[in-house]
Amino acid sequence: MFLGGQGRDKPPALFLGRIRDPFTNCPSRLSLQFREKLQDVLPSLPSQDDYFLLKWLRARSFDLPKAEAMLRKHIEVRKHMDADNIIAWEPPEVIRKYMSGGMCGYDREGSPVWYEIIGPMDAKGLLFSASKQDLIKNKFRDCELLRHECEQQSEKLGKKIEMVMMVYDCEGLGLKHLWKPAVDTYGEILSMFEENYPESLKRLFIVKAPKLFPVAYNLVKHFLSEDTRKKVVVLGSNWKEVLQKYIDPAQIPAEYGGTLTDPDGDPKCSSKINYGGDVPQHYYVRDQLAQKYEHSVVVNRGSSHQVEYEILFPGCVLRWQFRSEGADIGFGVYLKTKVGERQRAQCRSEGADIGFGVYLKTKVGERQRAGDMTEVLPNQRYNAHMVPEDGSLTCSTPGIYVLRFDNTYSFLHSKKVSYSVEELLPDTASAQQIQGESPNHSP
Repeated sequence: MFLGGQGRDKPPALFLGRIRDPFTNCPSRLSLQFREKLQDVLPSLPSQDDYFLLKWLRARSFDLPKAEAMLRKHIEVRKHMDADNIIAWEPPEVIRKYMSGGMCGYDREGSPVWYEIIGPMDAKGLLFSASKQDLIKNKFRDCELLRHECEQQSEKLGKKIEMVMMVYDCEGLGLKHLWKPAVDTYGEILSMFEENYPESLKRLFIVKAPKLFPVAYNLVKHFLSEDTRKKVVVLGSNWKEVLQKYIDPAQIPAEYGGTLTDPDGDPKCSSKINYGGDVPQHYYVRDQLAQKYEHSVVVNRGSSHQVEYEILFPGCVLRWQFRSEGADIGFGVYLKTKVGERQRAQCRSEGADIGFGVYLKTKVGERQRAGDMTEVLPNQRYNAHMVPEDGSLTCSTPGIYVLRFDNTYSFLHSKKVSYSVEELLPDTASAQQIQGESPNHSP
């Protein structure tokens, strides 16, 4: 998480004009101007010392009006979140039980270490069970907890501690985590971090990253500043050794290669780190989220509608959402075949739903029948008029993929279908790190 500095009840350690940023050698006149412009809001800041104010200047490249606007907006966010009392706020039970992550231990310089556990997290279950506002507020609360932890460490160690180290455990990261509403919500959380806790991330280590990670990272990296991106490091098979370089083994959970356990011997330190899990449906307060679709089409009775996407290299992901009106619709995904290759696509009928499938074609624009394409995702009928459908597919083979909405089984009714489809590309740098094409490095 991205954290602030020293508590407001302590007098400023220095006047801002007396220090210079070691990277930019910020002129003292600009520093003093910044403090002077903030006189009316200084009492409402979580800290008034030079280190805290310098964060906002550096975050906006010492552009005084932009830094002031950023900090004033932060003050409004703190009021909206009731930041002074947020630690006492108790999140809904489903968030407390199933939102993964937690602080555990300190690095060798005394900074708190925060773990994010991605694989077991049930993003869809959380969004069906809690409001997006509460999920974001819970993360804001985590940031405030870590900010207070930095204050306590500063007092304990007699030196300034204002940054946090993060470890992202990406084992189990899968297509379910690419669900668009979940990615959009996570993007809002990342934006909240960047806008309200600048210059507070020390390092972010990615461990146990699967091949899908570059696609997932590419979806969210635009929410991160360039400075933050430079601090994200994808570790390879030697990740335990790298963690121990920065964190004493006694401060690392045994689950992650250290010696730290809970008092009962739990190697995961579950009293400090929540490992999430599937959200039971009895927590659900909704079974769908409002969606906006980019396209709509009427699929005439006895016909189908095909949408083509050319995939140039393996590892890309196709992600879709759709709903129908009035009745079910078929859907399947196909790959266009070479001329002469023929593979019959089979359709399954399961009541009043709509068919959908993805197929691969030979040339863009050259329409082929389903039976003449390679079936990638079996065509079946979906009750998308009752519950909108969403899904994704990792494209292991380059070619032309066809998403086919099927209404050939209906002799009486046309179907209106609203849909959105995205082609998700992997982040090149992280893909190279996972493949071992570039060595691990320290930010």
